[in-house]
Amino acid sequence: MISAYSGTAVRAAEKPLLDAGHGPALMQRAAYGLYAACVRELLETRGSLYGSRVTVLAGAGNNGGDALYAAARLARRGAGITAVLTAPAAHPEALAEFRRQGGRVLALSAGVPQAAARCSAADLLIDGILGTGGRGGLRGDAAQLSQHLTSARPPLIVACDLPSGIDADTGAAGADYIPADVTVTFGAVKTGLLAGPGALAAGRIHYVDIGLELPPEPDVRRLGTADVAALVSVPRKTDHKYSRGVLGIAAGSSTYPGAAVLATGAALATGVGMVRYLGPESVCRLINSTHPEAVCATAAVPGTHVQAWLAGPGAGADEDQRRRALDAMASGLPVVVDADAVGYAEPGLGPQVILTPHAGELTALLARLGAEDITRDLVEADPLRHARRAAELTGATVLLKGWATITAAPSGETYSQAEATPWLAAAGSGDTLSGILGALLATDRRGRDPEAPPPPGHYAALAAAAATIHGLAGRWAAKTGPVEPSALPESVRTVIRDLVSGKVATGAV
Repeated sequence: MISAYSGTAVRAAEKPLLDAGHGPALMQRAAYGLYAACVRELLETRGSLYGSRVTVLAGAGNNGGDALYAAARLARRGAGITAVLTAPAAHPEALAEFRRQGGRVLALSAGVPQAAARCSAADLLIDGILGTGGRGGLRGDAAQLSQHLTSARPPLIVACDLPSGIDADTGAAGADYIPADVTVTFGAVKTGLLAGPGALAAGRIHYVDIGLELPPEPDVRRLGTADVAALVSVPRKTDHKYSRGVLGIAAGSSTYPGAAVLATGAALATGVGMVRYLGPESVCRLINSTHPEAVCATAAVPGTHVQAWLAGPGAGADEDQRRRALDAMASGLPVVVDADAVGYAEPGLGPQVILTPHAGELTALLARLGAEDITRDLVEADPLRHARRAAELTGATVLLKGWATITAAPSGETYSQAEATPWLAAAGSGDTLSGILGALLATDRRGRDPEAPPPPGHYAALAAAAATIHGLAGRWAAKTGPVEPSALPESVRTVIRDLVSGKVATGAV
């Protein structure tokens, strides 16, 4: 599991060491970690470090100092180094060492075109303009330079601690920022690297331990494959179809019948003892033509015996499905609330109710619950804040879909998963995610034990696990071309098999 901390928390952890005079030692640890990551990248992309061209964008603070020291080390290995100073002053000792190793220095104030040309000619660009204290994006000449880097074909960009222009606390981005291929982050993974625009701008993340004493509870977590595997319930020898878990699905309508088929297929592929489908007769027939093992009826939620519910996908304006969604939310059982049913959520729900909106659905929900001046753009710019706000207002767990899927528990635990491929941006993909999550809820033995209720954040962890399974299944399916959501269940089945056997790896920070 990856634990991430806000930039504010990391600066607080650094302060006692800085006050004790350990700042130079911290900088050298960070610089060495950055240097080592740059060496790996250059060897992978060029096959050789000698003769490579490295340009540093160095700001006035310690972030610029880290970058200058790292480049000086690269020069000792035969790299040609240039620094573009983005502020009137730079870290003096680091700049002096940079010059001693033969580094060339340019002032950005002398001309953006010249600096842009130097950046474009580089094999590797180290972004050391802003650190964890940066707010509001890049400005002035630095903003113009960032626009060049995003419009032209940039070199390989390695961010020092975090991409300049990204908020370390939230992942929000200013109007101008520098996306990275790799981010080398020091002391702790920053929250802003796992959420919002920052999750996309960070690229691959390398973590360098510089010896900070961090708070016991992280701000955001990211599950690894071992964590996800531990949340997948494997059948026991004594299990039968009811003890494995029964999922009730109230989805689809005569207008949108496919959503019910997709959700059912994904739930069965994830591994559930039984699916009980409730909905129109026409949808029942369609489901049984594809999934004859599903038990279909036109019954009501009360009196239907299940371990968990999934409600909402494809319900449209169907009044019976609306009633079933409301009854499922009131049942006290774990329930996935998706699509149209998200709009029915009210305050007072428990953490076992998991809302799964996209940004537009969350915007509408927050507006209905009294959030002022809320827009979809604001939600997409800072999804972490708005997912947490929705969890606070409703008492439910909130899974906000996106490039990095954010899951927020009403008790504060938050997860960010980013395994998905862009090929999953297709109609029906969300129905598949809902089916996966519904199956995890129905088979979750911990949630069924009245003597040992699940810990805070348990349902958020299950939702995060579902997002990972969905993302990995999309990656697997994309190996043969564009992803067709109706074909995803076979990939889901493969991912579940590999997770429980320990064969899947998503990479590590």
